Parts: sequence; C-alpha cells; structure tokens
Amino acid sequence: MNANDLRPGMVIRHNNELFSIHKAEHRTPGNLRAFVQARMRNLRTGALIDHRFRSTDTVERAMLDETEMQYLYSDGDSYFFMNTANYEQIHLHKDVVLDRALYLVPDVMIKVVFFEGNPVDVQLPATVDLKVVETEPGMKGASATNVMKPATMETGLIINVPPFVNEGETIRVDTAEGTYLERAK
Repeated sequence: MNANDLRPGMVIRHNNELFSIHKAEHRTPGNLRAFVQARMRNLRTGALIDHRFRSTDTVERAMLDETEMQYLYSDGDSYFFMNTANYEQIHLHKDVVLDRALYLVPDVMIKVVFFEGNPVDVQLPATVDLKVVETEPGMKGASATNVMKPATMETGLIINVPPFVNEGETIRVDTAEGTYLERAK
C-alpha cells in the first residue's frame, strides 16, 4: 500500500520488523516534496521511533490475527491468558506486554495479536476497573474543585484522582491515557 494510506492502529512490516502506527501525518513543506511523518512502535522491542516516508514509498501491511482472550494471572516475567472459545492457554513474556501490565487484572478480556502464529502484541480494552489501594483520605464536599491527588491502584499504577476518592473504592481508568474517568459501580 502507499505510505499516504498509513493510519493509526495499522501494523506494517518495515526493515523486516513489525511496527504499529501510532501517528501518521501527511506534510507538504513549502516547495519540497510531500512526505508522511510516522510515529510507530516496534512490536518486538516496544521502542517508539519516528520515520519519514516519501509519499511515493510503498509499505507492506502485515496480516495479523486477533483473538479475544481472558487474562488469568502473572508468574514472574510471564503473563498467562486463556482463549475463552477453546480454553487454550498461552503465556506472554513481559517484553510483549510491556507497561500495559499495569492495567491487567484477573478476568479482564483483551485482544492478543498474532503474526504467523506467534503472539506479538496485546490490545487493552478502552477502560478497566481498578481498586484504589493507597491514597490520601478523601474530603467531604470536595467535588466542585479540579484539584487532583495521586492514588496507587491494585496493579501498582499511579494516577491522579479527585479528592473524594478513598482507599478501597473501585474506579474506571482510561487505558489509552492512563487517567481517571469515574467511580465504577
């Protein structure tokens, strides 16, 4: 496909590596040739890189399979998932899961991405419900302010929450931004 067709979320093969596109901007500077500035993540190493494609370049889109799986548990450097359709279990090394492990709680459903039969990436749901295990005590009537306080979740994730959130409460967290959304029911 043409480099002009790159969109966030696509996975391409570039320099014999797989990359997921995070951002792709088409630019035409003054009297120079147009190009596509892409920010992409190497699916093997997790490194983010910026690459400039000429608008006439062709890129190879990788054919991937996605399987919805349930997160079971972690053991050392391995994270275990189960395919709910056939109960087959797989484990992924922490190098594949990376910092997304901070959003994994037992029984959460995620998508595991496979390339040529090997798991290469995990995709989190848009939101997850996490329990607050440590934060400063809440204040009554403190809902009309935009002041935030840090809170540590059950997975070790630290995010800013409103002052009325207390320890032991379950909150909904946006996995893309790592931000507080609301109290979970």
